[in-house]
Amino acid sequence: MNAVAPRTNADEAQVADLRRFDPQRLLALVRKESLQALRDPSTLLIALVLPVVLLLLFAYAVSLDARGVRVGVVIESQGASALALATAFSGTRYLDASFAHDRREVANQLVSGELRGYVVIPQDFERRLVQRGSEPLVQIITDGSYPNTANYVENYARGVVQTWRAGLDVAAPAQTVELEARFWFNPELESRRALIPGAIAIVMTIIGTMLTALVVAREWERGTMEAVLSTPATVVEILIGKLLPYFVLGILSTLAAAALAVFVFDVPLRGSLAALLLLSAVFMVPALGQGLLISSVTRNQFLAAQIALFTGFLPAFILSGFLFEIDSMPAPIRAITALVPARYFVDSLKTVFLAGDIWPVFARNLLAMAAIGAMFFALARRATRKNLE
Repeated sequence: MNAVAPRTNADEAQVADLRRFDPQRLLALVRKESLQALRDPSTLLIALVLPVVLLLLFAYAVSLDARGVRVGVVIESQGASALALATAFSGTRYLDASFAHDRREVANQLVSGELRGYVVIPQDFERRLVQRGSEPLVQIITDGSYPNTANYVENYARGVVQTWRAGLDVAAPAQTVELEARFWFNPELESRRALIPGAIAIVMTIIGTMLTALVVAREWERGTMEAVLSTPATVVEILIGKLLPYFVLGILSTLAAAALAVFVFDVPLRGSLAALLLLSAVFMVPALGQGLLISSVTRNQFLAAQIALFTGFLPAFILSGFLFEIDSMPAPIRAITALVPARYFVDSLKTVFLAGDIWPVFARNLLAMAAIGAMFFALARRATRKNLE
């Protein structure tokens, strides 16, 4: 019967040395993970090609600008004033007006979706204009199946009529107070300048959360993660070695997306590049931590992809303020958005692109993203140790 030699103090010291943080081991893990990422076409596709495709889609296919809205103008009166008002509708770039003399001609076009609304200049328009009574000058009919566009058509048609009518009162005294609207940060009111910075946050979420969840879950499926965890490398070294290459990929994607935004889509970068990189680096912490946590819990690529989609991409798309204002959401939903890292990143990106380096805004967003990231990494480290046991 073989006897087992007792462990000496020297052996215990050697084991303790092996379990200490070792920069050389970390460098080897980073090199191994970097080579694996470079050899994986799907990783390069998600990290380098997908951001360009998404930015092109958000720049050209998604637009919140209401320009060239198709409307009809029914001219039932042949008076000079009615014709002048109809000409006013054709002189704006915000409405694409087509003219008719019978409302039945445009009613069918409204039902079929060819028009979003129409304005009727009635036969007794000249009489209504002279009497200046409570009777409306025109009738505005809109397609209520598109509520936002319907409100826009109604309000802009009212504005055209009021502006045209004000121009007739040449004998009216000049106003002592004149109101002039000024739009800060985006004076052209182009939705692209607000969408592109938010799209960069969506791209970073995909790279940080979904890509990390897929790659690390694949390691669990193949059994290579257990082999790495059984080495003398510590859990911290393994986690950093796994995530550092994807952190670098995320920063490179941010630089590429920012270059496209500025030089191709004409979005101004009024802040500094250093602030942009700092914001992106801090946002990658919760994004990578969430992906690592998902992969550690699921250990399955398909399940990891589904959970990353529902907990990473969709909240970043819907609950971050990218397309929908957070202040207009119900109170319980607003409370949930406080846990979405992309909410703080979208706000910071819009600020650095359109306003500049506003550090009081950056500071609270950086703290929030760092706190959420620390929570994700703590949970991911605990889940990794549990899986190893």
